[in-house]
Amino acid sequence: MNCRIRSMYLCVLDMERAIAFYEAFFEQPVTVRDDIYSVFDVGGFRLGLFAFRKKKEPHTFGTNCLPSVDVESPEILRRKLDGLQIVFPVTRIGMHWVAEFADSEGNHIEITAPAAE
Repeated sequence: MNCRIRSMYLCVLDMERAIAFYEAFFEQPVTVRDDIYSVFDVGGFRLGLFAFRKKKEPHTFGTNCLPSVDVESPEILRRKLDGLQIVFPVTRIGMHWVAEFADSEGNHIEITAPAAE
């Protein structure tokens, strides 16, 4: 079997707030802006923001799905975490530095960076 995961979405309560959060985090503008489903192209991966309440769908926020964002260095990792709500502190796990933060909507996001050998 040859399969790939090329996209995922996060449920959001406030689309404009979520777009502003991810524009600042990814340091790029949203690719597709919509009241129901907006999209960021992150290195060829489609990250969607879904306003689930507008479609009357139930959702539970938190740690049921943990997207992971990889950055180039521990310095960038620490800079990206500055001012965010940390839910798992920066910890070395194997050959990576790992942390988790909560986004503007309560979703938990992992961020990793390579550790020196």
